[in-house]
Amino acid sequence: MLPIFILIGFITELIDSSLGMAYGVTSSSFLQLAGMGVAEASATTHCAEVFLTAASGASHVRLGNFSRKLFLSLLIPGVVAGALGAVAVSTIRVYGMREAVAIYLALMGVLIIARSLGRVISLPRVHPSLLATAGGFLDAVGGGGWGPIVTGTLLANGENPRHAIGSVNTAEFFVTVTETAVFLSLGKANPLFVLLILLGGLPSAFLGAWLVKKMDAGKLMFLVGITLIIVNVIRII
Repeated sequence: MLPIFILIGFITELIDSSLGMAYGVTSSSFLQLAGMGVAEASATTHCAEVFLTAASGASHVRLGNFSRKLFLSLLIPGVVAGALGAVAVSTIRVYGMREAVAIYLALMGVLIIARSLGRVISLPRVHPSLLATAGGFLDAVGGGGWGPIVTGTLLANGENPRHAIGSVNTAEFFVTVTETAVFLSLGKANPLFVLLILLGGLPSAFLGAWLVKKMDAGKLMFLVGITLIIVNVIRII
């Protein structure tokens, strides 16, 4: 049974580090399928994510998958919104929010795939700070969404895939630390499972960053789009 959690850590972090999204959603889902309660799964996921986003962010910066300007525009709005979202989720129940966000992200996946295939679709550009505000808040409230919302929309708006994925992953560390500080007061993380997820996830953090550096931008965008569609169609169903 214990090796399953190492495998969960490896798979979920490889997806997140290489595509800039879906760690929170996939990890929480897998942990709950393995028999863990919702609160424990959320706390365990966020505790492990602190260390994994640190490793992933450092790897992206070292390999050049990074834009300092983009990172700074995401940092403060994401941290503030993440803190507010973590507080809000403990006091307010908003029905239908996860489904609405999932529909939006699935549509972003379609647009990203179209761009990867050379189809130019004009969209109103959204400032990164606004994306970070929405992404940070909905990540805390919806149990995941920072990467899909921020990375997905940046790519749909034509941002450089390497810079978008690396910068979003780096900013995610600071957002996750803020959210985790609040979530730990809501649910007790299991230290053993956090350790097992880290054992599986840390190698993936470095491997994913390397894949981003080596992969063709069009193929990278196509994989991001497919991931967005699959994950969010499952959430809608």
